Formats: sequence, C-alpha cells, structure tokens
Amino acid sequence: MKRGTIQLGLATAAILMGTVANAGGDIAPVESTLEVQKPESTPSMKPKRQMKGNMTLKYNVLPGNVDNMSDMFSQGIFYGRLRSNTFYWDWQDENEAKKRKTNKAWGLGGSLIYKSAILNGMSFTLGYYGSMNPDFFRMDAGDEKFVKAGKDTFSRYKVKTGGGYGIHTLAQGFLEYQNEMIDLRVGRQLFESVFTKSNDTKMIPNSFDGATLALKVAPKTKVRLAYFTAQKLRDHENSHDVVTFKNAAGESWANNDDSAIHKGLNYNAFVAAGEDTDHKLYLADFRTKYVQNLDFTLSYLQVPGVVKDFVAEAHYKIPLGDSGWAVRPGVRYFLQKDDGGGAVAGDTNLKGKALEGYASGVNGSMDTSLINARLDLKMPNKKGFFRFGYSKIEDKADIFAPWRGFPTGGFTRAMAQYNWYANTTTYMARAVYKFTPKFKASVRYAIQDFDDNKPGVQADSNIVHLDTWYNFSKNFQMKTRIGIVNADVGNTGKQDVSYNEYRLEFNYLF
Repeated sequence: MKRGTIQLGLATAAILMGTVANAGGDIAPVESTLEVQKPESTPSMKPKRQMKGNMTLKYNVLPGNVDNMSDMFSQGIFYGRLRSNTFYWDWQDENEAKKRKTNKAWGLGGSLIYKSAILNGMSFTLGYYGSMNPDFFRMDAGDEKFVKAGKDTFSRYKVKTGGGYGIHTLAQGFLEYQNEMIDLRVGRQLFESVFTKSNDTKMIPNSFDGATLALKVAPKTKVRLAYFTAQKLRDHENSHDVVTFKNAAGESWANNDDSAIHKGLNYNAFVAAGEDTDHKLYLADFRTKYVQNLDFTLSYLQVPGVVKDFVAEAHYKIPLGDSGWAVRPGVRYFLQKDDGGGAVAGDTNLKGKALEGYASGVNGSMDTSLINARLDLKMPNKKGFFRFGYSKIEDKADIFAPWRGFPTGGFTRAMAQYNWYANTTTYMARAVYKFTPKFKASVRYAIQDFDDNKPGVQADSNIVHLDTWYNFSKNFQMKTRIGIVNADVGNTGKQDVSYNEYRLEFNYLF
C-alpha cells in the first residue's frame, strides 16, 4: 500500500486553515494567481494579449457571452504567436564524457490558441504549440544529449528514437465553467503557483492534466484547489508522471526528466520498494491582499507516498512619502516533509549520487526546509527596481521541485541555476530599469555557496546575467540574455562547470 494517501477533503480543510503561497515573478515582484477571467465584448485599444516580464501572457480581450451553441463557436477568438529562440552554450572546460560539449539550438515556430465564447458560463480552450529546428543551427543527431538551455526547443527522446527534430503538441485543452465567484477548469492547462509554472520561456509551456478550482472567498481573497494526474514538460509531446524518473525500459527522456527531478525516485526504485509508479499531485493555495500593501499567501502540495510541502510567503509595500519610491520586503518559508519518498530514494541525492557529506538521518528521509528573503527598492512610475535577495537551505535533504516552480525563484535563482541542494546559501543583487517606453534591461549578480563537503553537489559559482527587452511594437518584442558563470573549484575536486550562455528571442503576438 502507498503511504500518505490524501483525501480531497483534507486538502480543502488544509487550505481553509491557510496553507498556501504564490511565487515571486522573474520581473514583477509577485506573480498573480489564477484570475477568474471576465469577458470583454467591446474592442480595446490594447492588443489581444501582452507579454509580462516573465514571458507569461495577459489576456486583454476575451470572448463574450452568447445564448446558443452556434455562436459559442463562431464568436470565439483565436490568439496567435510566432516566436524564435536561439541558444549558444560555451563550456569553459569541455568534457564529452561528462556531457560538457559546446552546444547550440534554434527553435522556430509558435502557437495558436482558440478560446470559445461563453454559453451559460461554459467555454473551452485549445492550444497548439510547435517548434522546428533549422539544421544549420542545431546539434547532429546523436549529440542531442549535450544540449543545455536549448533542449526545450525540441524533444531529445524523439531525436534519439529516430523521430527527428521538431515538436508538435497540444499543450492546452480544457473545459471551463466560470462566474463571478468561481472558475473551474478540467483538462490540460497551465497553472502558475509557487510549486508549478508554465515556465514558457522557450517554445512550449509546461502544462498539467487534471482539474483546478478557483474561488473568491472574500474581498481581495482567493482560494485555489488543484488535482493533477500527469505533467507535460516543455520538451515532451505527450504527458508523463509527475514524479517518476525513467520508464520501465530505463529511458530517462520518456518520463519526468525535468532538470530538478530526483533521480533516486526512478521507476525501478519505486517498483523495488513495492510502490506505484503512477502518482497524483494535489495542490491548494490561499492568497489575500485584503490588508493594504500586504500580499500574503499560503500553499500546500502533496504527492501521496512521496512528499508534502508547505509554503508561507508575504510581501509588504512601504511607500517613501510622496516621492513615488517604495521599499518592499518579502519572505518565503518552504517546508518539505517526507511522505515515503525518502525510503524509495534511499541513499541518493537529487542527482542520484550518494549522500556523502550529508547530515546523519538524511538517508531515507526528504525532510528539509528553505528560507528566502528579499528587499526591493521600487522606482517611481514603474521605471524599475533594485533587489537584494538571500536564500538558505537547511543542511538536511535536498529540495525536490520538478514542476518548474523554482523554490528560490524571484529571490536568488539565476537563469539555468538550481540552488536548492542541502546547505546551499545564495546572495543576489539585481537591478531592472526601463530606459524608454520600448527598452528595458536587467542585470543581476549571484554568489552561490554550495557545500564543499558534498562531492555530489556542484562547485561554488559566481554568476552575472544581463537581460534586455526591446518592443518594436505592442505585439513584437526582442529579448536578449547573456549569462556568465564562473565556478570556484578550489581544492574540492569538483568539476569546473564554468560557461558563457547567449540567448536571442523574438515574439510576435496576433
């Protein structure tokens, strides 16, 4: 029998007692939770959709209400997106045996989403996403395993098994019922939370199969419940388990191969422990802005038989007189409790390596915690902000988070970094400034202090990232990203994972 089985009633009770949270965004200090979308039947001066700083999309124009089935289809709205993503990753110390080979990737494609009109509160959404990979700027078949940041522009499993480059998938497909108080969605959908993210920064978003319910329970206060039976990562055409690494044949890329997956929680390990390889994910969160200038959230997640997570997060805005400046301190506490996953993973860490250097008692347990803190200094007229961030993971187990909701995101996580191994401390300074209505830039510097006594964890590193956004029009944007990572190997005997990374992205919405 699987341990820790949960009933939806218990999850609901946990929520109403206040167990929830929402992640801080990559550019915006805090991402919004799922909103009950209100139809807009009259034309707007705004584009149908606009892109946020973290590459999620805000819908400004939505289909209206109709009174018959025919109009439900004919008065729906199509939303298109053309996009190009180019990646070049240059290792300082190449080592093909360690999968370190300078690599490149280019994704060229887009998405087409259709939202039907609303009939008696009912509607539906379908979203096709596709990516092609021009052969003059990609790795040869057989070298797909070397691709790092650009791996989400194609399916490595498809290339490996002879299906070739290119990826085509239905990343959204759900039925929806909504009114002024609730929003119920059933099917494949995007879900932004502290644990789960669409993370649509490449070509195809991360999505989930299941049901979600958002309820407005008080002024400026919402509760959400989610039940997911499967996940579809960005480089997969089909859905897969929410936790299990590898499949029955031992193929890594045919199941949950997220970069933050726990490789000790693989198919054979679950079978050997007498546990199921098919898992469910329960999530609940509560968010309120009822108190002026305070954004407070509590979150709960459970994968029965594996792990339970509790997160509390708060951000408070303090205006500095009438200057337009404001300070905004924020904190996130992340508590991870073992629910049977530790016994399955045994003596392995996130990378599937031995728990050498870990604290006693970690073997067979996933218990751990994480504290994040940050201080934002916000400029007048939304011109930008300065941020100072800090995160510290308890010296117990590693944080397990393979659903693209990064535990340190918005506080200290830098592009392509995973800084939530046990006993890791990170400091970050960041500045974002809008130079003109069309041009914005961001620079951040992070110091990642990993545990030198843990040979299965990467070496310390210093990181510089420079991002720019240029809007040719309301619908057409160019984004550049440069990452410079310098590892400090010292006398640890760890690998030198220094590299430079370059990204160029174009997005056109119509």
